[in-house]
Amino acid sequence: MPLIVQSLQPIASQDIDALRALADAPGLSLRGDTVATAEACAPLDDRLRDALETFCEPRRLDWAVLPTHRTLSDFRLVAMDMDSTLITIECIDEIADFCGLKAEVSAITEAAMRGEITDFNESLRRRVALLKGLDASVLDRVYEERLRLSPGAERMLEAARAAGLRTLLVSGGFVHFTEKLKARLGLDYARANTLEIVDGKLTGRVEGEIVNAEVKARTVRETCEAIGADPRQAIVMGDGSNDLKMMAIAGLSVAFRAKPVVRAQASVAFNHVGLDGLLNLFAA
Repeated sequence: MPLIVQSLQPIASQDIDALRALADAPGLSLRGDTVATAEACAPLDDRLRDALETFCEPRRLDWAVLPTHRTLSDFRLVAMDMDSTLITIECIDEIADFCGLKAEVSAITEAAMRGEITDFNESLRRRVALLKGLDASVLDRVYEERLRLSPGAERMLEAARAAGLRTLLVSGGFVHFTEKLKARLGLDYARANTLEIVDGKLTGRVEGEIVNAEVKARTVRETCEAIGADPRQAIVMGDGSNDLKMMAIAGLSVAFRAKPVVRAQASVAFNHVGLDGLLNLFAA
């Protein structure tokens, strides 16, 4: 089982030595300053998982133990959540800031993403209802003034396209932002919720089917079917409980700066490195 350890800073030689012993990975060696790999290590059981987490987290190291050696081109699709995954913000929280309700909306968002609110549809309706009457021009202001890509996003997407993967942005957020990002980044597919707007104002309602966990998973399956791929040929990246169902059907799931419930169920967790940390998981 290959072991990959990566960091934003150079990995100390004494940490490499300690990890060799901890993971029974005598071949662990640096690949550049910030990535170390081993062809094989001990099987990933609860003991090793806890030991790696305990050692790596305070040193700001991200680790992964993968079941097999794979290349990026073994996959056909990379699917991403938007809010707090592809981008650094939660768009609905920033929209709410323009009507003085960011704290209230953020509290609901956080509870939903931690899995404490199990009905995502209801949590979204509650948050959107608070936006009633807000001028729709605020959506453009959030995009232009506050939306930022997560570190490594563009490099990861460029490499994925070069390896032949298609790209899907699937979000419980809003079409206003996903469509702009789709055009800006050259993504192949995008799906999200549509805010109802009448006379230039938000009505406090969402149009059509809400993109919840089940819809996200269905969208990944349907996209795989459309490109002639198996869901096990998909990489799925997310941060909240709403992403778990689509992560569960993927061949590789990445928890990106995610809630604990998501980190616990993902194939790999990136707590420190950027989205381009994905590229270090694969053989050349």
